[in-house]
Formats: sequence, C-alpha cells, structure tokens
Amino acid sequence: MSQPRPAHGTTPPGAETEAQAAGYVRAMFGHVARRYDLLNHLLSFQTDRYWRAQTVRRVAPILARPNARVIDLCCGTGDLMLALQSRRGARVFGSDFCHPMLVEAGRKVAARRGQSVLFEADALNLPLPGASFDLITVAFGFRNFANYRKGLAELRRILRPGGQLAILEFSQPPNPTFRAAYNWYSRKVLPRIGALISGSADAYSYLPESVSKFPGCDELAAEMRDCGFSAVSYTRMTFGIVALHIGTVAG
Repeated sequence: MSQPRPAHGTTPPGAETEAQAAGYVRAMFGHVARRYDLLNHLLSFQTDRYWRAQTVRRVAPILARPNARVIDLCCGTGDLMLALQSRRGARVFGSDFCHPMLVEAGRKVAARRGQSVLFEADALNLPLPGASFDLITVAFGFRNFANYRKGLAELRRILRPGGQLAILEFSQPPNPTFRAAYNWYSRKVLPRIGALISGSADAYSYLPESVSKFPGCDELAAEMRDCGFSAVSYTRMTFGIVALHIGTVAG
C-alpha cells in the first residue's frame, strides 16, 4: 500500500507520496551539486553569505556552551556547517540525504582541515539517539521536507532540554510591491539563469514554486509551537526574502 500524498510538506511535480517527494528532491539536488555554490552566490547577489553569518550570530550563545553538540541538517555543500565550526568549542556534525551534496561538503572540510563529521541520512528519520544535541540548524532545507510536522517532531526528539532549533528559510516578502518584484525575478529570471548554468531546468523552476507553497512566518512559528517548541520567534531578513525561525526545547 502506498503512503498518503504529503498533506503538509513539499509537493514536487508528479509526487503522490512522501517517498516520491523525497526522491524527487534528492535527485534534483544531486544534479546541481557541482554548481550549487556558484548559483547560490550568483542568484542571491552574495546575500546568502550574510544570511548564514546572521544565523551563526543568533545561535552563538549555544555554540559557546561547554562541549556543545551541533548538527547542521540538510547541510548541502557545507557552508553553514563550516561557519558554525569556525566558532571554536562546539562539535559540529553535518547531514544530508543527497550523496553528491555530501561529496562537495567533504571536499570543503578536507580543504579547510575542518573537524566536522559528515553522514548521510534523511532528516525525517535520523539514526541518532534522543536528546543528543544542543543545537540544530537547517538552512534552506526545511522547505523540502516531505512532511513538515513529522520533521519538526524528529528534530525535537534529538534536541536536549534547553536545546535550540534554527530554521533559515525562504519566505514571501510582506510588502506587496517588493513581493511582486521578487516573485517576477524568482519566476522569470532565476529559472533561466539556473538552468543555463546548472543544466537543470527543473531545479530552478521548483525553487520559486516551493517557496510560494511554503508556510508563512506566522504559520511556521505556530507549527513549531504545536510540535513542542517554546520561546518561538522569527526574524525577517532582506525585506522578508528569508526568515530565521528560532525555537527552544524547554529545560
């Protein structure tokens, strides 16, 4: 018997089950892994570096805890993971379910002689014991979960009491004029440049579609609270193109 269609998760074209949605996302990112960093920097006009730096700044108190254990899920090519590792003291892990992305991340770790530990896993079913991490970060990956509520429950499971979840994700700008301009760029310009450089038209057509279907800031914050996170807050960045959600597991 097939799994039910994702009720509240990413819905790629043709995906009728959570397994199919996950398979589409895994294959799509595998196709663009080698050009992923270049396109991130180019299509965001280098602003992606600022978003990651702000995320590291916001979670700095957790990174400063003695013997803190940190995991960057959906780590992709490892940029946020390495930025977290640059704050000395915390032990940082990186995980993704797309093998080609992990290969690229491994090259960066080796080139910088980093200490981050990489492993391949699905964020909805992590091979990790409960209450084992002080901090979880997810940058531009949560939107691609096949089931958002199941994902939040799994992330809460592996966080220690007092631990924190930080989700950095694309969002819809609240200003109508800017939102219209951003949506035009996302739907008309971004897919053409992405397809030209990466060779994958699907990946950069999927991106604006997935953003438009993703829950708004208030809805995601409410979902986090419903899944047991407390002190939930969010900060919009760059006119609301992205938002950083923070939630804590009560100690």
